[in-house]
Amino acid sequence: MERTTTASNGPVPGRSDRGWLGPLEWRVLEALWARAGAASVRDLTPAFSDIAYTTLMTTLERLYRKGLLGRRKDGRAFYYEPVMSRAQFHAARAARAFRTALAGAAPNLLLSYLVEEVSQRDRALLDELAALVEARRAEHGEEPS
Repeated sequence: MERTTTASNGPVPGRSDRGWLGPLEWRVLEALWARAGAASVRDLTPAFSDIAYTTLMTTLERLYRKGLLGRRKDGRAFYYEPVMSRAQFHAARAARAFRTALAGAAPNLLLSYLVEEVSQRDRALLDELAALVEARRAEHGEEPS
């Protein structure tokens, strides 16, 4: 059995938005996240009876080349698994989106929208956000506000 490999370009979650991955790619990622371990095309086929075996194989290869799946070879079959958990993937997407937005011309506007949305949805989350800001300030030796 060969060792697990990942595509050389590395994962790029959140490249722009959900449109970076097609609907079938999302289905495949969700199916792999739901499994306990790596899966071959044959292992996934029952969950994808509406598509051709070769289409599923191509989709796994595309996700591998995008850096979202690792793979290992066992005999003639490749076994694929996500390189990060669902939570890690979504966190990486969110972080990239924020980095991109904050690099724009009006980062204060983005932050005001964030605070407004959080305050409308969940007061406890707004308190948690304030606590995170204070903790970060303390890490940098700043006085609490």
